[in-house]
Amino acid sequence: MIHLPKLHPGVSESFPDPRTALEEPNGLLAFGGDLSTDRLLSAYRQGIFPWYNPGEPILWWSPNPRCVFETANVHVSRSMRQLLSRSTWTYTIDKAFGRVIRACAGEREGQRGTWIGEPMIEAYEALYSEGHAHSVEVWDGENLVGGIYGLAIGRLFCGESMFSHATGGSKAALIALCRLLESNGMPLLDAQVTNPHLLSMGAIELSRDEFLGHAAALVREKRPADMWGWI
Repeated sequence: MIHLPKLHPGVSESFPDPRTALEEPNGLLAFGGDLSTDRLLSAYRQGIFPWYNPGEPILWWSPNPRCVFETANVHVSRSMRQLLSRSTWTYTIDKAFGRVIRACAGEREGQRGTWIGEPMIEAYEALYSEGHAHSVEVWDGENLVGGIYGLAIGRLFCGESMFSHATGGSKAALIALCRLLESNGMPLLDAQVTNPHLLSMGAIELSRDEFLGHAAALVREKRPADMWGWI
């Protein structure tokens, strides 16, 4: 039987040490609590994130290993370089955060339902309104064809989700975000959980201890205040 620490809505309380997370399911740390701005920021500063299905209790995770991008080393394949060189796509930052997160919440091919329910959308829109969450948008004319969103805390960017409405749209958004981060002294993009798509774009795995060590240093450092403008 699994015994998990329980968090309580509306109560200021500490998270368990992320190093105590379960091995199976990998990284499950606690349940309950709420999605308040203060709690979410506290979680991300400690290498913890929420991930749960709508209608279920909030689950908090810190997996081992951790999937990350070194922002200077995102891989752009030959076919992707060709697509980008001939496309007329344009890019913006923080111009359509609500549309990006709702597109990420849409059902994907071969997937039933979504883990990004309305409470999650409202919570991250609140983080966006306070300047903590950000999005990169990819446009084909007036059509939004790709995007990615997440949180910037110090010099760490915590990626949450991305989407494509055209071939290569999410890859273009991720590449643009990594270039923006790297050029502004933000060396690490947390991608949370490994999958083959992320690895194909240059993501690497760090042990939980390695990741937590990097994150603890980066979240305390300042980043350029004016970096969230046009790419």
